[in-house]
Amino acid sequence: MNHFTVGQRAPLSNLAIDDTAPITLKFTRQSPIEMDISCFALDSEGKLINDDYMVFYNQPTSPCGQIKLTHYESQPTAGKGIQAEFELNLSKLDANIDSLFFVLSADTPLNQIQSLEIGIWQQSQKVQAEYQAADFAQQQASMLMQLYRKSGVWRVSNVAQGFNGGLAAIVQHFGGDVAEGSPTAADVTPVQAKPSLEKVMLDKAPKLVNLAKKATISLEKRQLQQLTAKVALVLDASGSMNRQYKQGRVQEVVNRLLPLAVSFDDDQVLDCWAFARDPQYLGEIGLSNYDGFIDNAHGGWRKWALGPRVNNEAEVMKAVTEFYQKDGLDVPIYVLFISDGGVSDNRGITRVMTDAAKLPIFWQFVGLGGRGYGILKKLDDMTGRVIDNCDFFELDDLDDISEEALYENMLEEFPTWLKEARQLGIVTK
Repeated sequence: MNHFTVGQRAPLSNLAIDDTAPITLKFTRQSPIEMDISCFALDSEGKLINDDYMVFYNQPTSPCGQIKLTHYESQPTAGKGIQAEFELNLSKLDANIDSLFFVLSADTPLNQIQSLEIGIWQQSQKVQAEYQAADFAQQQASMLMQLYRKSGVWRVSNVAQGFNGGLAAIVQHFGGDVAEGSPTAADVTPVQAKPSLEKVMLDKAPKLVNLAKKATISLEKRQLQQLTAKVALVLDASGSMNRQYKQGRVQEVVNRLLPLAVSFDDDQVLDCWAFARDPQYLGEIGLSNYDGFIDNAHGGWRKWALGPRVNNEAEVMKAVTEFYQKDGLDVPIYVLFISDGGVSDNRGITRVMTDAAKLPIFWQFVGLGGRGYGILKKLDDMTGRVIDNCDFFELDDLDDISEEALYENMLEEFPTWLKEARQLGIVTK
């Protein structure tokens, strides 16, 4: 069973849930106060399909019949008990239903609730999310969990975003009608309950907690904590990099980049490539497999299928660009590209970077312990691009720079690019 922390997101398939078969959401609570649990079916703009698509105790089935409240207990309980069960058939929902939001509300502050658990079941329990009184503060409503489509794939997100107003404020937030005199969304402010990066790491990867603290400082300084983006890592695996791999420097790069991926990415993962003459996609790196990734992925770095261990930056740049073009380019992409130099195909790199400037991809090049960086050192002066889409800095050794300074360098130009790319319509989110 997967324990789902606040802020965590994942495709249902990653949680052993088949979105073509019925699933059940069970809400178990221990509470001395009365509270309500509702499901809102929303369109791609985040608006309620219509008032009939708010499923709750007084309206237990959606018009399409694929969202059903099959069990409900309204009274407070001294001990734990199941308050609500929803049965869903995601694959049979109308195409205009883009997401389902499950909302908790009460007439008094929710911090009086002793505990609340959400379980997602399909034959057996697949997911469990837990909340305590401190998770709700003085809020009277909280958007707890969201099931949503992205690129045709159903995903789940533990949102836990609260409102300082009650259910009426959330109804209006989703575009529904509220009774005259009820609190409205204009009267209240959403309370962002996104967990700290440090808390996520403490739950899932405690070895990285100190890195998370330092990354958070740079993210907050640049107001990037709420940004949704994809993160990629490209690793030079030419022969001259052998010492960096043997000494664990490349694994350390993975460790240091992962907190940014966890903060930015929907699935809390980064995509990873290695290259020599040929590029190879190594897969996703996340909190469950980052430790020892360099020595374990595809048999370990010595066995990667890269052809002769010579440099060919242009080919891997094309591979990364094509990968994200096929993925849809729906959010900005941050690429950290590690090289120890020996760059030779300046013309090819220039061509790829010029074409890629039209896309929502930012390239952060880092020279690590080498020389002969060629065009990479001159990227800021490269002409012919619609926007400056890259940056470069070099290090003799990772130990020569503090973790704080490394994050500062890694994020130095990204926010400027992001702002300009939005103004030009290259980035639309």
